[in-house]
Amino acid sequence: MAALKKRKMGSTGFEVSVLGLGTVKLGRDQEVKYPSGFSIPNDNDVRDLLALAKELGINFIDTAPAYGNSEERLGQLMDNPNDWVIMTKVGEIFENGKSRFDFSAKHTRMSVERSLNRLKRDSLDMVLVHSNGDDMHIINNEAALEELDKLKSEGLIKSYGMSTKTVEGGMWVVENTDVVMATLNLSEDQDLGVIARAAELNKGVVIKKGLQSGHADKSAGGGGVEKAFEYIFNHNGVSSVIVGTINLKHLEQNVDVVNKIFSYLNQK
Repeated sequence: MAALKKRKMGSTGFEVSVLGLGTVKLGRDQEVKYPSGFSIPNDNDVRDLLALAKELGINFIDTAPAYGNSEERLGQLMDNPNDWVIMTKVGEIFENGKSRFDFSAKHTRMSVERSLNRLKRDSLDMVLVHSNGDDMHIINNEAALEELDKLKSEGLIKSYGMSTKTVEGGMWVVENTDVVMATLNLSEDQDLGVIARAAELNKGVVIKKGLQSGHADKSAGGGGVEKAFEYIFNHNGVSSVIVGTINLKHLEQNVDVVNKIFSYLNQK
C-alpha cells in the first residue's frame, strides 16, 4: 500500500498524515454518536491499532481529557510517544456520563500539565479548546485561549486553537491562533468559508465529523466513505481529517480510499 500523504499543519511546523486517528473509543463508550455500539478495546488491541496506523503512514492522533482514559492509555501503550503528532484539548470534563466545561485559566493550565503527564511528553504538539458551542463567549469572556498563548510562550505547548461550533468562532480562531478544528461532510458545509480563510492565512485545519460519526458508511444509510473523503479533500486548506475507529479492517480501508483519491487528484 502506498504511503499516506502528509500535509503541513499551517505554519505550526508539523507535517501530519491527511488521515488522523481519533481515540475517543479507546476510553469512552457513553454519549457517543456512532450508529452502532462498541466495546472499549483491551491493551493488546490498542497496541495492534497503533502499530497498524503507523505502518499505514498515520502519524497524527487526536485525543482529549473528555475521552475517558484515552490520554493515559496512549501514554502507556504508544511504543514511542514522540513518533506521533498528538492533538489534545482543554475545557471539557466528562464525568458520570455527562459533560461539563471549565474555560478558566487555572483549569486550562492544570489540564495541560495533566495531559503532559498522561501522554509522557515534555511539550504538547497541539492543544485545542473543546468548545461547548458558545464559541464567541469563550473567546470574549473566558481565559482559556489567553492561557494557552502563555503556555505556548513558556514552551509547554507548541501550537493551539479551538474545536469550534460556529462560523464566527471559526473565523476568529483562524485569524488569531494556529489551528482550527472545523466540521465538513456531505451534510454540513457551513465551515467552508473558515477553511478557505485558513488557506489564505496558512493556518492548520483539522476536520471533524468528516464521516458523520460513522453515518457516512453505506451500511449506516450514508452516501459512502469514498464520496465523503473525496468531497473533503477537494477543498484546499484541509490539513487532516480525524477518523475514530478501533476496527483494523476499517482503518486499512479508509487509508486505501484516501490513497486512491490523492492518486486521482494528482492526475487531474
